[in-house]
Amino acid sequence: MANSNLPRRIVKETQRLLSEPAPGISASPSEENMRYFNVMILGPSQSPYEVGGVFKLELFLSEDYPMTAPKVRFLTKIYHPNIDKLGRICLDILKDKWSPALQIRTVLLSVQALLSAPNPDDPLSENIAKHWKTNEAEAVETAKEWTRLYASGP
Repeated sequence: MANSNLPRRIVKETQRLLSEPAPGISASPSEENMRYFNVMILGPSQSPYEVGGVFKLELFLSEDYPMTAPKVRFLTKIYHPNIDKLGRICLDILKDKWSPALQIRTVLLSVQALLSAPNPDDPLSENIAKHWKTNEAEAVETAKEWTRLYASGP
């Protein structure tokens, strides 16, 4: 791990992510840039994303981390009211509720929890949120279909 120029905090968090991965989440730093993580989150059980859902995300720690939140984005296409078509995530701790006390692990667990509990009242994707509110059962079916199409393993 080429970490000579990385803050100790990032090194420690990275080691913990690798040695004690959170259930259903794997995050590993890129060889070229230790501030860039390749993340995989399994669709949580009891969610529309559970059936074979493996979602790829990227996480990037800016020079200001931990004073600023990591940048996290879905690379896998997903049907979710709080995730837009560019993969951006509407999650308070990634914006105004960020605190340096939080860690990469906390962020990834929160993203995973968001998959279990979509919040159409705070949407990033208006159309999907509207679908979720007017016909939740149909929206959930669409989410399952997208999971089959885009997030199933190789």
